Amino acid sequence: MGGADEEVGVGPWPGEFPTDPHYDPELLAHGDRRNVVDRYRYWRQEAVVADLDQRRHSFHVAIENWQHDFNIGTVVRNANAFLAAEVHVVGRRRWNRRGAMVTDRYQHVRHHETIEGFVGWARQADLVVIGIDNLPGARPLETVTLPARCVLLFGQEGPGLSDPARAACDQLFSIAQYGSTRSINAGVASGIAMHAWIREHAGPPPG
Repeated sequence: MGGADEEVGVGPWPGEFPTDPHYDPELLAHGDRRNVVDRYRYWRQEAVVADLDQRRHSFHVAIENWQHDFNIGTVVRNANAFLAAEVHVVGRRRWNRRGAMVTDRYQHVRHHETIEGFVGWARQADLVVIGIDNLPGARPLETVTLPARCVLLFGQEGPGLSDPARAACDQLFSIAQYGSTRSINAGVASGIAMHAWIREHAGPPPG
């Protein structure tokens, strides 16, 4: 971990600029201070997205947004880290992007006004809808293998999945907890569930 005052990224490109179209002339000239992995240093944003699109995973992530949930930014950031195909925001279109740490620039985010609309899309896409919530009857996530083609659906902080969302789930899994708190927030839960998918279906990340 770097110090609090350590500057992120790299300075201007030393020497003659490369001519590959992946590179952004502004970043080459002034430096790249973005929070991106080294292989994408100085790349245009569009070039980064295009490269990610060639190897996105087959799982999607969805979260309900009826009360302006502040966890959505973290869900988007996690989805970028684990290279989800898309993030789906169900309910209100607007969400707080601060927690995403600008990763929403590289992650596809789709909006659905209703659970019914979202589920209709998932059925057309041939995706299994998997609810993640500590509800009676939910199977422990630690004991199952997630389908390769699925969408992980999360509720809001506090109430969890809405009744219509629960009814729409093909499968329902819970995350084991051992302390005194009743629940963990959707941002944390999403990271755990996505990593469970990665452990089953993904190879090593690119070097």
